[in-house]
Amino acid sequence: MLERVWGNIEKRCFSPLYLLYGNEPFLLTETYERLVNAALGPEEREWNLAVYDCEETPVEAALEEAETVPFFGERRVILIKHPYFFTSEKEKEIEHDLAKLEAYLKAPSPFSIVVFFAPYEKLDERKKITKLAKEQSEVVIAAPLAEAELRAWVRRRIESQGAQASDEAIDVLLRRAGTQLSALANEIDKLALFAGSGGTIEAAAVERLVARTPEENVFVLVEQVAKRDIPAALQTFYDLLENNEEPIKILALLAAHFRLLSQVKWLASLGYGQAQIAAALKVHPFRVKLALAQAARFADGELAEAINELADADYEVKSGAVDRRLAVELLLMRWGTRPAQAGRHGRR
Repeated sequence: MLERVWGNIEKRCFSPLYLLYGNEPFLLTETYERLVNAALGPEEREWNLAVYDCEETPVEAALEEAETVPFFGERRVILIKHPYFFTSEKEKEIEHDLAKLEAYLKAPSPFSIVVFFAPYEKLDERKKITKLAKEQSEVVIAAPLAEAELRAWVRRRIESQGAQASDEAIDVLLRRAGTQLSALANEIDKLALFAGSGGTIEAAAVERLVARTPEENVFVLVEQVAKRDIPAALQTFYDLLENNEEPIKILALLAAHFRLLSQVKWLASLGYGQAQIAAALKVHPFRVKLALAQAARFADGELAEAINELADADYEVKSGAVDRRLAVELLLMRWGTRPAQAGRHGRR
């Protein structure tokens, strides 16, 4: 759906009404920016682009602007942010004339493009006004991208800047930068500039130019623990300290990561697929894929014991019984000297 809408925008085949909603704000913003760039020239935006926030202004003010003939151009673009009346949220202090909105939805102005920018995971389709908006508008649902869609999005963005990327480079980029589109976009811009027009981004360039997120460092650290490579794990920990990460935060990230490994391993044992696990845990499918592979390196007992040891270490640090840095070092060394449990590569 997103590709179709973007394709129509590029061809300047506009709808008078757009309803953009979902919990991937970067895609919402990208769709809106594509629309503005296609519909209005730079010199028109001062006169024919207007933004209203329904948490601050009645919706009828935006509709009155949409019904005003544009200056020095063919059309107006009206952005209506936070239309919470399409959701189950309680009414706020601002009163909105929904009867006027209903009338506009049924007969939108021919010289305006009205964009409802709704950064909500769900809309309340029990409401008459929501049903009408969905029926009358071009709807874009900006949900987190599945792995294949995410890879395609990364490749398209790289190619739009005149560069190429190897599959291995994209793998490294997703592991290092994570799956948040805004962070990926920043890294892609930097890598494309480095590669230059017509150049190719290779994995080595990504490793050199893209810093690991704290979460990715923790993933690497746990992988080193699984291999019993504690000198490398300690070095990763010291690198985190050099980057001003607090030991107490590192403990929390380790605990969250081991919980994720335990959860994905358990759900997989119940027969859940990767997409089902991602939906159940509200985690991106790419993270689930990586976690499943890493969880297979640990027995169930190891994961449970690590979670308990992290909870004990957190308590000892917060109670002042153990130095923060020493607490993490002791954990890593304890995990490194512990023999691998039987059945470590599968269910016991």
